[in-house]
Amino acid sequence: MKIKPQDADRFARKPDAKVRAVLVYGPDAGLVRERMNALARSVVDDLADPFRIAELSDGDIRQDPARLADEAAAISMLGGRRVVRVRGAGDSVSKIFDGFLADPAGDALVVVEGGDLGPRSSLRKLFEEADNAAALPCYADDAAALENVIRGQLGKDDLVPDPAALEYLNAHLGSDRGVTLNELEKLALYMGPVPKGEKRSVTLEDARACIGDNAGSSLDEVVDAAAGGDLPALDIALARARSADAHPIALINALTRHMQQLHLVLADVETGTPADSAIRSIRPPVHFSRAGAVRRQVSLWNRRRLDKALGLLLEAEIQCKTTGLPEEAICGQTLMRIAQAARMGRR
Repeated sequence: MKIKPQDADRFARKPDAKVRAVLVYGPDAGLVRERMNALARSVVDDLADPFRIAELSDGDIRQDPARLADEAAAISMLGGRRVVRVRGAGDSVSKIFDGFLADPAGDALVVVEGGDLGPRSSLRKLFEEADNAAALPCYADDAAALENVIRGQLGKDDLVPDPAALEYLNAHLGSDRGVTLNELEKLALYMGPVPKGEKRSVTLEDARACIGDNAGSSLDEVVDAAAGGDLPALDIALARARSADAHPIALINALTRHMQQLHLVLADVETGTPADSAIRSIRPPVHFSRAGAVRRQVSLWNRRRLDKALGLLLEAEIQCKTTGLPEEAICGQTLMRIAQAARMGRR
């Protein structure tokens, strides 16, 4: 089943009942993650529930093809339908999914993360043509979609952008859905709580105070220092991010998206794609000033260690949202652990 981009959000919230597996692919990594979460929430309320959520990488199912069917057929200890999430999938697992879709086991919803898969991708073609599967594209927001995202996200906090602020936000956001949502969350925190039943206007001055021309640059510094194993640089970058009022969860989410991109790059490298070509395929593209840093990061990590790092980041995000412990401390400790893991790759 081939889903049109304009129908993707609706489908992610309420997938067709006959669909057993959904491939979420495209250049916007933040949007891929958002729609994967929406698909999972259509089945499971708590995405941290270990009894109803199974996490696999494409390496896991390539090493043990039966594991996909085993996880899909597993029964939750406490009851309820399960979700199986597969990260970093590429054409190398097309035959495994072809066999699974021909005779799917159990009733779990399988949600598959792909990269920027082109029309010739065998995995994408399989999900587009199968009656019990769907391919869900994730492209950067156009102007109309971005305006809806901005209004909708700010509206959750009873905030309404005035015309000048909306124009400014449209000009400075939109390359990646995850970054857009993080920046709007930061803006909402800056605006403060709105009394119940009221609305508050976001002015151009408010937008400029939170989202500058270099929005996300402090995030990039933190991400590259952590993924590159540079502990002194990470310490400085975290201090700069705090001074720029970057929210700890925004830092965690930024590094999560980056590690997912590295996962996809390494999957391409394993199939024979030169590292530089794989890095150039990242969407949105890596700025030329960061290309060298990302190239070094690719040499430091393998996908098994990236899986562990992504697990640490997920745990940190859950702790920030549920424990009441200091978010900056949780974030800083987790990023330092990941930087230490990156340093191990140099040995």
